[in-house]
This record gives sequence, C-alpha cells and structure tokens, in this order.
Amino acid sequence: MKTTAFTPHHIAAGAKMAEFAGYHMPIEFSGINDEHATVREKVGVFDVSHMGEIWVKGPKALPFLQYVTSNDVSVLYDGKVQYSCFPNGRGGIVDDLLVYRIDAETYLLVVNAANTDKDWAFLCEHAPKFGLTPGKELYNASDEIAQLAVQGPLAMDLVQELCPDRDVKSMEYYTFCKTTVAGIPNAILSITGYTGAGGCEIYVANEDAEKLWNALWAAGEKYGLKNIGLGARDTLRLEMGFCLYGNDLDDTTSPIEAGLGWITKFTEAKGDFIDRALLERQKSEGVQRKLVGFEMIERGIPRHGYEVAAPNGDIIGTVTSGTQSPSLKKGVGLAYVKPEFSKAGTEIAIVIRGKLVKAQVVRPPFYKK
Repeated sequence: MKTTAFTPHHIAAGAKMAEFAGYHMPIEFSGINDEHATVREKVGVFDVSHMGEIWVKGPKALPFLQYVTSNDVSVLYDGKVQYSCFPNGRGGIVDDLLVYRIDAETYLLVVNAANTDKDWAFLCEHAPKFGLTPGKELYNASDEIAQLAVQGPLAMDLVQELCPDRDVKSMEYYTFCKTTVAGIPNAILSITGYTGAGGCEIYVANEDAEKLWNALWAAGEKYGLKNIGLGARDTLRLEMGFCLYGNDLDDTTSPIEAGLGWITKFTEAKGDFIDRALLERQKSEGVQRKLVGFEMIERGIPRHGYEVAAPNGDIIGTVTSGTQSPSLKKGVGLAYVKPEFSKAGTEIAIVIRGKLVKAQVVRPPFYKK
C-alpha cells in the first residue's frame, strides 16, 4: 500500500486510516460532520497527493488531447484549467479529469487516483498515432508530486499569507499559476475545488512537501485550520452534485447520460475524437437513462446501489451516490433514472429496506450558500 509525503502527519493526528485507491489515506479525524462544517464555515486541508498527474508535451500535444478527451482543449489559454473526460471507445468513460494548459506545447492532466494506471495505459495506447513517446512527451509524474487542497471561506486568506509574490485571492475559478508558495518556487496553485466552499489546490515536489505542510499549519492556526479526511470530502462534493468516478461515472456510463454534455464538444474546432459519432447520436436522439439529483421528502438515507422507483413501485433506476447531508439535515443523492422521470420536481421513491421512501428530483447543487 502506497503512502503520501503527509502520511506520518495524519497518523500523528490520530486519523482513522484506510486503504483508498491503493494508498493509506485518512478517512476522518474529528468526525465527518465536524470536518464537513469546518470546510463550509472556516478552512480545512485535504491530502490529495494520491491523485494522478500526467504531463503531455510537444507540438503534437494539442491534437493528441483533442482526440483523447471530450472537451475542446483549443479554447484553453496559459493558466486556464478545463474539466473533461476520456471517452473509452465504447460509449463509456475511462475517467474524468482536469486539463491544465501551461503553454501551447505543455499540458498537465490531473486524474483520479484509482484510475491512474488505467489512464496511463489508455494514453500510451493512443500516443503513437500522434508521435508521442511514453516516458518523453508523455510522462507519468504521479509518484513525484504532493498535493494539498485547502478549502473553505477562509482558505484564500490563509494561502495568501504563503504567497508574498502574487495576489492569489483574486484568481478566477478554474485558473492556476506557477508561483512561490511557502518559500517553494514554481509551485502550482489552482482554483478548482471539489467542495463548493472556495479555496485552492497546491502542487509541489515530494521533497518540498514537509516545508509546505509546516508553513501551512503555522499560518493556519489563527484561522482554525483543521485536517479533513476523505469521508467529509465525499459529503461536501455530493452536496454540490459533483460526480465521483466509480459511483456516478464509469466505463459503462456516457457523458451524455451523466449530464456532461457541456464538456462534450462537437464543434469544427474540436474535430474528431474518440466516440464522437456515438455521443453526437446520443445527444440528438436521446438516451435510455439520465443522471439526476434528488432530495428525500420522507426520512431515509439513500445509499449507493439502492433501487429507485416510480410512485407506483415500478423500478426506474439506481442510486449512484447518496448520504445524509450534514448541512441540510436530509438525505440527498444522485441516481440514473429513465428520462421521463428526470425533470426537476418529479416525485420518485428510493427503495430502503424494502420500503418506498418518497423523494423528489432536484437540480444540484443541493447546498447553496
């Protein structure tokens, strides 16, 4: 089982540790509800060093990425981030990811930890068509990079103290910069977020991880900084309706079914890409199921894998993610349902221990500031 550069700190802090995506990761520290509230109200830090990082470089980097991803990479400019996915050639999704444009011939792909090896194999499979060589123009740096996500309404006040050379508080959503963070030059600081609470991600080399950690906690004391585990990361992202690969997305779900048509571009500038014809047909002709958000009307906690029913009891879908929302004090979730039940306001039921428990389709995010 792999560890991150910050693992000794998690153990010292008394974290409940468990295996996740092949890593020894902190699931919770003070408790999921407390950690969740900390991120919504103050500031928390997540160790997300398990995420994968893959560099794509050279004059063929852009046409290669245009072919293997669903979104239009040509619209990016230096310092811009884009959400996208890898279509798998069978109408499903290899992974969802972030694309960072460093410059016209240099891109950083940030992928899900559990899929890093699969993503790398997928990219290596298609690289020769564009003259990219794995290990050269295509480089897997996942084991060399440490990453912290600092999230919450006070996050950027805290991080600004570590960045004397740049105004990071005014950075726009889905942008990044290379700057000095905690005395570490050329760190990557990005504003993407998976919590809806504001904040940033900081990427440094593993050898600089200890310096970043110590500086962050020294500055964070007055802000009430707390450690946050993967448990609260899941409840926070679900309150925003953000998809999680392995739950809401996988090799059998298409981006059109998952409501990700907005990252699936069929423009002339985009050109041909994996599954373009199939996905374009789905967009024009419709799909057999759609991913929707729902809130419980009656008391009950929805869980992954629970069946979804029409009010008359007919099974119409499956819950992919569900929880008791710490902020809203009610059950919320995501589910694939038949298209005729996908409109906001539609009454559905979640099958919990054999009983139909009333719920209603709603448009995420569930939590609104």
